[in-house]
Amino acid sequence: MDVRTEIEKSIRNIPDFPKPGIQFKDITPILEKPVLSRAIVTEFNHLFDGISIDAVAGVESRGFLYGLPLAVELNVPFLVIRKKGKLPAETVSHEYVLEYGTAEIEMHRGAVKEGMNVLIHDDLLATGGTAAAAAQLVKSQNGIVAGFSFLIELEALSGRQKLVEFQKPIISLVGYQ
Repeated sequence: MDVRTEIEKSIRNIPDFPKPGIQFKDITPILEKPVLSRAIVTEFNHLFDGISIDAVAGVESRGFLYGLPLAVELNVPFLVIRKKGKLPAETVSHEYVLEYGTAEIEMHRGAVKEGMNVLIHDDLLATGGTAAAAAQLVKSQNGIVAGFSFLIELEALSGRQKLVEFQKPIISLVGYQ
């Protein structure tokens, strides 16, 4: 199975969602295909082979979909990164700039152990703000960013540029202009 081709064939384009002019990339059809989902996790595992990964951090909420199975496959902890106010214990947070305003994400304090190599996973790389903020959360707890993994990259939005400063692998399985 060519995983990337199967992903592209499975993604449903939803025009004008969530607002006019946006071409939403709906991954829910992929979730209905367990063989493809398993192949996606295997592909990420293969692409990060040889890179030291001590934990996978998934960004709420769609970053949980393949981040957790990847962590299980790698036999490492899965760390959750959520929107502010969603986690029950003491947290660390990072605020970042969006196109129109700001957002804040957080994770449990102490989830990242000092020197831990953390792979940051999300479903989509667009402008790169959320992934860069997730990386700052890892660094704020004296962790090391091991790399970034995404199912989809919207290349025209140049999100990759915000991540190159970390000098770590940035892997996207499919890209769209």
